[in-house]
Amino acid sequence: MNLETIIKEIGDYQGPQVKFMEVCGTHTASIFKNGIKSLLTPQIKLISGPGCPVCVTPSAYIDKAIEWAKQSDCVLQTFGDMMKVPGMKQSLSEAKAEGANVEIMYSPHEVLKKAEKFPAKTFVIACVGFETTIPVYSLLIQQLEQNNITNVKLLTVLRQIMPALEFICSTDSGIDAFIAPGHATAILGSDIYRSLALKYKKPFAVAGFEAEHVLIAIFDLLKQLEKGKNEVHNLYPSVVRPEGNKTALETIDYYFTSGPAYWRGIGVIENSGLYLNESYRKYDAGSFDLTDENNKQLSKCRCGEVILGKINPDECSMFGTACTPVKAKGPCMVSTEGTCGIWYRFSKKKS
Repeated sequence: MNLETIIKEIGDYQGPQVKFMEVCGTHTASIFKNGIKSLLTPQIKLISGPGCPVCVTPSAYIDKAIEWAKQSDCVLQTFGDMMKVPGMKQSLSEAKAEGANVEIMYSPHEVLKKAEKFPAKTFVIACVGFETTIPVYSLLIQQLEQNNITNVKLLTVLRQIMPALEFICSTDSGIDAFIAPGHATAILGSDIYRSLALKYKKPFAVAGFEAEHVLIAIFDLLKQLEKGKNEVHNLYPSVVRPEGNKTALETIDYYFTSGPAYWRGIGVIENSGLYLNESYRKYDAGSFDLTDENNKQLSKCRCGEVILGKINPDECSMFGTACTPVKAKGPCMVSTEGTCGIWYRFSKKKS
């Protein structure tokens, strides 16, 4: 079946109303960039999911990172998309403006030469991400060990996507199917979704990020529902294998162990966090027990509801007024994969 036929069938769909969650923020960006929602009937609703690691980072993590950065003998290394994520009192960008030692990195491995050149300094790496990026940190630890570098620490907020999807499936019966993320699934393998599909009777379609990839996934999920199926279809076989990347998974298991983790706006999800295991805990910079549960300042921010697909960003009273990319009140407005930021950018382009 060609793409034109698929677009026509999607556009003509008049069956029961269905709600599909695209888990990854890159899918959300593709949907907006390519005007995919304009091709759908009102019977097909797309909602965004929790696949943006920056968006679920607790403000307590930002506060801990700032504590390190304000120490005279310490340098914090972070990716640029973390700079404006609000902490309890300020962001990394604001702390840097006040003199905190914050440097933007393009790869965590940059720290190796810096640490060897400045042995009196402690370099703390802000490690944020899902399974896609975690193997990079595994390799970094391996190199730290091999080179006997002792002045590097990792402040981790590493999350596993499967416990989050389990949480969503168990608490929200309104989602009919999932567009699974291509990047994370390249590590995990498409077979990993089969237990959820079977347990909760919801189909999954693993998709790439081009417009045609997303459209084919939507079409596939519609056909599965019409036929009463709840299967996992790998529509991105050029990148994703059923078993995933076994080497990457082995390195993750070697250096990290799972445990409960706080997701900003959602709460604690059991076994959703990855932490350095006992053998490598010496590199940890205080990654445990980072929670926002007592932070009443976040009460007006509705990022948690956006992340779970319960509301659209424009249903938040702060969206586009008190909360913009320049002065973000919540993490969903900061990241390039954040749903609020994506909605804001594309609404501005239309206007």
